[in-house]
Amino acid sequence: MRRYSTRFIGTALFFTSILLIGTFGYVWIERWSWGDAAYMTVITLTAVGYDEIHPLSTQGRAFTSLILLGGITGLGLWFAFLTSFIVELDLANTFRRRKTQKQVKKMKNHVIVCGAGRTGSQVVEELLMAGESFVVIERDPEKAKQLQDLLPDVALIEGDATVDHFLEEAGIQRARGLIACLSADTDNLFVCLSARDQKSDLEIVARAYEEETVPKLYRAGANHVVSPNASGAIRMASFMLRPVVVSFLDVATRSQDLTLRMEQETVSESSPLAGKPLSDIKLPQYTGLIVIGIRKKNPPEAEEEFTYVFNPQAETRLDPGDIMIVLGKPEQIDKLRKFVNP
Repeated sequence: MRRYSTRFIGTALFFTSILLIGTFGYVWIERWSWGDAAYMTVITLTAVGYDEIHPLSTQGRAFTSLILLGGITGLGLWFAFLTSFIVELDLANTFRRRKTQKQVKKMKNHVIVCGAGRTGSQVVEELLMAGESFVVIERDPEKAKQLQDLLPDVALIEGDATVDHFLEEAGIQRARGLIACLSADTDNLFVCLSARDQKSDLEIVARAYEEETVPKLYRAGANHVVSPNASGAIRMASFMLRPVVVSFLDVATRSQDLTLRMEQETVSESSPLAGKPLSDIKLPQYTGLIVIGIRKKNPPEAEEEFTYVFNPQAETRLDPGDIMIVLGKPEQIDKLRKFVNP
């Protein structure tokens, strides 16, 4: 933009100089008034073809020819500036969009973040810290530019997430999850409906400002709904009742130094861990991780779909589909993933 500002200022100064020279020239050569001289200079510069203000002398005609030549040159510079600005601006947007499309086409099992406002920006930070691949959809050009300037390598699509076309452009068929954190509950509702319609097994997390919107979002297809008011109240009360626990969880889940991370890992049917008790697997000895809990799927006839086993004992068996919740360092978690899915 600095280059364009310099060109614009240079062109404006050129026109101003010609205008001043022409005005002073007509006053000096033809002895016209300042108003007539300025008007004659303007119509000569712009080559509009009006009649002369007053009959010109031979010197005046020669001077007018010079002013006309300067005006044509200035107009050429001005049109060249406008053309280059429009073309280069459009090409920049085109190249950026193509780059994003290439990034998205290579992605698989990624997350789509709808909205780059305050909540969306925090979500992006968390995904970056966790090393997850993701795509951001933002319709506000200013917010999109702010995110692009802050994180140039982030895959960003400028568009309306409530429109199916932009969800398709974000690779929703290959995505594993979607986070709807737009500024209005109605927009998040539309996103959930569109996303669930396009991919039935997509994991959808939505934000709700109003409490009455929460059940509607679940009916629209969201797997999880987060209410900032409710979660904020619980967190405030937790800081008062158990501050050390909350601080520990912050370190474990949001530490910038990544000294500890709380993660989950699914046991697949082909995993060597499937069907074995924890005592045989010896995860703490092999990886150094602490197994905090296990989520087990209940039989179809059970009232609850899942059962959580907290602080599992050595005899607890891991079945296909179980999800382990572990605490440890990033390199330990990577070791677990290679162990679970060799």
